Amino acid sequence: MRIGILQCGQSPAQLKDDLGDYPDMFVRLLDGRGFDFRVWHVEAMEFPGSIDDADGWLLTGSRHGAYEDHDFIPPLEDFIRSAYAQGVPLVGICFGHQIIAQALGGKVIKHPDGWAVGAQDYDFDGQPVTLNAWHQDQVVSLPEDAEVAGRNAFCQNAALIYGDRAYTVQAHPEFDDAFVQGLMDTRAKGVVPQDLLDAASRRMGDSKGASLLAEKIEAFFKQPRKLAKGAA
Repeated sequence: MRIGILQCGQSPAQLKDDLGDYPDMFVRLLDGRGFDFRVWHVEAMEFPGSIDDADGWLLTGSRHGAYEDHDFIPPLEDFIRSAYAQGVPLVGICFGHQIIAQALGGKVIKHPDGWAVGAQDYDFDGQPVTLNAWHQDQVVSLPEDAEVAGRNAFCQNAALIYGDRAYTVQAHPEFDDAFVQGLMDTRAKGVVPQDLLDAASRRMGDSKGASLLAEKIEAFFKQPRKLAKGAA
C-alpha cells in the first residue's frame, strides 16, 4: 500500500541532519507495516498530480497555523476535500489534524489556554495513551462528520475520526524525546513559558504510546472502505 506523505512543514535545520525531517519520522514510525512511501513537499507548493497517486495520504505537522495566509493552504484544502469526497483515506497529525478539520468545515484557533509541550496523557475511547505534543493551536469546532476519538482536559478534540475517510491526532506519535528536547532548545525560547518546558523536561521518557498510534494508523489505512475510490 502506497502512502503519500504531504509534508506541511520542516524540522529545524539544526536538528534535521541528526534527527531527520518530518517525513523521515513517519517512515520510521510506520516501518515494517507493509507501506511504501512517497513524499510531496506541499509547503513548498509541490503537490500530487492526482488524489489517486497514493492509496492513502498522511499530512504532517507544521510551524504554520492552518488559519494563516500561506500559498500552500488553499490548494491543500482543495486536495483534502477531493480525497475525502472520493474516499481516499486521510491521516493528519498536529497541523495535519487541524487543516483537515478546517478544510471540512471545522474551526482552528490559537488557543487562549496556551501550549501543550512534551508528554501528555490522553483518553482514547477509554484507553489511556501518553504521547509527545507540541502545539498551541487547537480544533475548537468539529466538522459535521467528525467524532471525538481522543481527548484530555486541555485538548478536548485531541483525536478525530471521520468514519472510514479520515483519522487525525493532535499529538505527535512520530516525535521521540530527543526531537522534543531539540525543539525545546531551538524553537521554545521566548515562546513557550518556562514552567511548561520544566514540566516537559521532568516527563521525558513518559511518552510510550507511539507504537499504539502506529497500530491505529495502520488499521485505519488498511480497513475495507465503504466508498471505493472514484465513487460519487
